[in-house]
Amino acid sequence: MKPIIETRNLEKTYIMGDVRVNALRGVDLTVQPGEMAAIIGASGSGKSTLMNLLGCLDSPTSGEYLLEGHRVSRLAADAYADIRNEKIGFVFQGFNLLARTTALENVELPLLYDRKKRIPDPLGEAEKALRRVGLGDRLDHEPNRLSGGEQQRVAIARALVNRPSLLLADEPTGNLDTRTSMEIMALFQELNDQGLTVVLVTHEPDIANCAKRIIEMRDGQVRSDRPVKDRIEAPRPSAGANRGKAGRTA
Repeated sequence: MKPIIETRNLEKTYIMGDVRVNALRGVDLTVQPGEMAAIIGASGSGKSTLMNLLGCLDSPTSGEYLLEGHRVSRLAADAYADIRNEKIGFVFQGFNLLARTTALENVELPLLYDRKKRIPDPLGEAEKALRRVGLGDRLDHEPNRLSGGEQQRVAIARALVNRPSLLLADEPTGNLDTRTSMEIMALFQELNDQGLTVVLVTHEPDIANCAKRIIEMRDGQVRSDRPVKDRIEAPRPSAGANRGKAGRTA
C-alpha cells in the first residue's frame, strides 16, 4: 500500500528583505492510509509551515512531496486547486464559516468549485455530511445560531463533503473549551475509525494524545516521531444526543 503522505528532504525558506528564514530544514515524513497523527511543537517550530505544504496551500523551496504516490511538489496553481478540492479536507481553528449563510450552504460551498463535477448532487452530499457529524437538525442554522462546537462540526462537514482521502486540521480545538474539545476529538477518532487519514496540528498535549502517533517539530525539523502509548479515547456522545453545546464562541 502506498503512503498517503511521503516527504523527502522537504525544505521551505522565506526571504524577508536581507533575511533568510529556514522554516523547514530537511523533513522526511511518511503517513500511511488510516493513520491519525498529531504534529506538535513550539511557536516557530515549523509545524504550521509543514501543514501548509501537506495541504498544497504552499510549495516547498526544495525536496519532494508525494500525495498518494503522486509527486505534487511542483504543480501549477490550477493543479494545486484540483488536488485540494479532490483529495484533501481542511479544518481550521477559526471555523472560517460564511456568516449569513446556513450550515447546509456553508458545507455545499466547496462542491461549487469542483470543476470536474465529481459529485452530482451537491446539496444532498452537504446534508449527508452534516448528518454524519451529528448536525442533521441544524441544516438551516446560520453560524450566529450555533455554538462554537457546532460551528466546528459544520467546518468538519465542509471538509468531508468532497470525500477526501486526507483530513488536515490546524489547531481544530483552539477556540473551544475542554469538554467541547474532547467532543470534537471524539468525532475525529470516529472518522479515523471509519478509515479516514487524519493529521492535525496542536499545541495541547491532551489533544495530541487523542491521536495514534505524535510527530514533534523543533527548529524546522522532526525531532521525534513516536506512537501514543496511553491514547486518550475521547468520550463519544450517545446516538441522537445534541452535540457541541459548550463552545466559547456562540
